[in-house]
Amino acid sequence: MAGKLKKLVVATSSSALFDLSESDRVYREEGVAAYAAYQIARESEPLAPGDAFPLVKKLLHLNQLLAGEEQVEVILLSRNTADTGLRVFNSIQHHALPISRAAFTGGSPPFRYMRPFRCHLFLSTNPEDVREALDNGMAAASILPAPQQPRQSDQLQFAFDGDAVLFSDESEQIYQAAGLQAFTANEQQAANEPLMGGPFKPFLAALHDLQSEFPTGECPIRTALVTARAAPSHERVIKTLRAWNIRIDESLFLGGMSKAEFLKAFGADVFFDDQAEHCRLASEFVPTGHVPHGITNRR
Repeated sequence: MAGKLKKLVVATSSSALFDLSESDRVYREEGVAAYAAYQIARESEPLAPGDAFPLVKKLLHLNQLLAGEEQVEVILLSRNTADTGLRVFNSIQHHALPISRAAFTGGSPPFRYMRPFRCHLFLSTNPEDVREALDNGMAAASILPAPQQPRQSDQLQFAFDGDAVLFSDESEQIYQAAGLQAFTANEQQAANEPLMGGPFKPFLAALHDLQSEFPTGECPIRTALVTARAAPSHERVIKTLRAWNIRIDESLFLGGMSKAEFLKAFGADVFFDDQAEHCRLASEFVPTGHVPHGITNRR
């Protein structure tokens, strides 16, 4: 085992962790007061798992594999009040999830508490909350509806797009402005210049540190880069990760091919991408998080 490392901390909204679709319908159709009454009247009725539930459960299970050391923590960041949020905490206890810390913001933006809680990632179903977190330099993703049957395996598989997710969108800006030929020429010329980090670089680094806590060949976490890049633009990516001293277990350079079937073959527990269409296609096969960051999402 390596020395003591900083804890990996992931935040989730209540609507990502649990299925709050019916509660949300009451809120939208009848207003805040009716929503509060609805939740309080049902606070002893456990909520069903939401789209982020399988990932959260697997993340928390890592502590058992680390001989009980709490190297992974999940925080609840919710727009509920503590009063209406009691049903959420009761559901956490019902599902035996070791989650003890929470911020109930009563409708105000929850991203403000990411830094005090030292969160590496925020998963939510509220696109505005996700954008605010990203705009403030923190990793966040909108969780899309997932396949009905989550993958049954103790292995935890993370897949990431490159530009505007792990890396900045500096190269993507050239592609959008001048096309593929200019993009490729720039990447060849800058092959030895590491790309700047994107919003998910700190999360990937924290995952890499957590992987190092397991003996060689026994790590239950695998990471994959799944990018539309192809040779010769692959070299800059490889050298960037080398400069960051971060290892990616698998790297797929697809040259514009659809990512969905590759993600299914990898067995991703979650895939993060900045492009909404890529996310829509991937979500038919694997749990997916849209990262509304970079030039593609500003247009």
